[in-house]
Amino acid sequence: MYGVVTRNAEELDWPEFDRGFYEVKDVTGRHTDPVENGVNMVSCFGDTATAETEPGLVPVDAEGNEATKERTYFDWGYVCPTASNYKNGLIEVIEACTIANDDVRLDDVGFPRDGYCHCERCEQRFAESEVDDWYDWRASVITEFVAEVRDRVPGDLYFTLYPDPYPGHLYERAGLDIDALSEYVDEFVVPIYDTNYGTTYWLETIASGFQSLLDTPFSVELYAVDIDIDNLLHATEVAEEYANDVFFGYHAGNARAALRRIDAETREGVEFGGE
Repeated sequence: MYGVVTRNAEELDWPEFDRGFYEVKDVTGRHTDPVENGVNMVSCFGDTATAETEPGLVPVDAEGNEATKERTYFDWGYVCPTASNYKNGLIEVIEACTIANDDVRLDDVGFPRDGYCHCERCEQRFAESEVDDWYDWRASVITEFVAEVRDRVPGDLYFTLYPDPYPGHLYERAGLDIDALSEYVDEFVVPIYDTNYGTTYWLETIASGFQSLLDTPFSVELYAVDIDIDNLLHATEVAEEYANDVFFGYHAGNARAALRRIDAETREGVEFGGE
């Protein structure tokens, strides 16, 4: 199965795509209305606009370094997952999505990196919890959020994973307990992005790693913007050896061209010519 990830609602109806994901809220903080003809996709704790306007919600490490896009390794600003009012707002966005379409995809769920968060709110909640280990407590925060979302999503729940299948890395980095989350998630999605795909051995390594890590079905999302079609086709062939489905991000035209090529190559050849 092939799908598209897009900000353009009309592309969700293109016949080449079996499934479409539509960004209702992205990491910039931009919002748009949910759609009926696609899986609505919500960036949860990646939100540059909120991080800029409400700095008290930004995660900090033990040294007080904020998780904003101005810092090294952060491409956007983050909001702490223990910020209750913000989390309640997310739940409202997700509930609005389910009115339009039963399925929902959660994007950018978790703490921003290893070492976060040590804000006063997190320190107090950890101290008051019955969990002794800080990493275990972080994971419980994220799992509880996903469980709360699961109760509100009548259809399939998709969940984006950072492309690092090395054992323990997602747990330490973002507070993601894969085994616990698998009870609530119907399908994980792993974006494995490149701006060229000139070589794909690394893509195979990552996809294979997730195949070993996950019991829950997973899909690979490829970057389709300004990618040579032949390279994109090769990346697709590699990804679909390991993943249930392959999705294409943010350039439906390139993705459609690749899928038309795949369709042409899989159909039986018919010769046309003169007598």
